[in-house]
Order: sequence, then C-alpha cells, then structure tokens
Amino acid sequence: MGIADDAVEIRAHGWRTLAALHGLIETTLEQALRGHKLSVVEFTVLDALSRQDGWHMRMQQLARAAALSGSATSRLVNRLEDRDLLTRVLCKDDRRGIYTELTERGWALLREARPTHDVALEGALAEAKRIPELASLAETLDSATPTGGG
Repeated sequence: MGIADDAVEIRAHGWRTLAALHGLIETTLEQALRGHKLSVVEFTVLDALSRQDGWHMRMQQLARAAALSGSATSRLVNRLEDRDLLTRVLCKDDRRGIYTELTERGWALLREARPTHDVALEGALAEAKRIPELASLAETLDSATPTGGG
C-alpha cells in the first residue's frame, strides 16, 4: 500500500522548506566566515572538535559531524592540517585508529570566528522569520536552541 498523494506532497513541501532554510543559512554563514578564511564546513569541523570531551574525534565521527563522506573528510582534514589548524594523533588503544585534534592555531581561529558565526546565524534566522514560507520552521529551530532563541 502506497502513501497517499497528499502525504507525499506534504513531505516534499517540508523537505523543500528545510532545503530553502538550509540554503539561506549556509549562504549567510559562508559570507560571514569568509573574513576568517573559513568555510562553513571547516568551521563545523573546528567547532565539533572543540565540543568533544578530550577535544579529539575519530575520523568517522568527524565525517558524521560535518555530514561528509569519508574521502571528503580526509581531504578536508588534510587542508586543515596543512593550515596548522588541526593535527592527527594515533589512538593509544587501537593503532589503526586516528584521532583529529585542534592545534593552538585552530583554537585561536575558532575563538575568533565563533562570534561572527553566531551573529550571522542569528541574522539568517531573523531573515528567515520574515519570509512567510520559512517563518514557521525558523521559529521552531530558534525556539529549540538551549538559550531559548531570540
């Protein structure tokens, strides 16, 4: 038994709305982070590493956090390592495991870029709330934040 056509359309509409909101936010963040010479995905990786207990992650965890394939994650880590923003460390318990950690330079850039990111994200959500097709989803996302949104 298939899904009713109206249910399919509701889901498709929801997906299109989510994709539009994502596009608006990502474009805003890309422009804001350009001044720090970071892309959104690079910021996401640095931010994810900073939030880990012990401040390191295995490569597959990092791939999930950044929503990237394994090969794309390896290329990204190589670029960030070349810029001395992170480093790879062998796992003491499992020699096959490789962790990725922020360097001091990575921490410094993240501390510098995080306020820019946060202001841009707040601005993108505020803009989305003024667009009728995106307002409801932006409100939901904003109200789900730990600080209660703005």
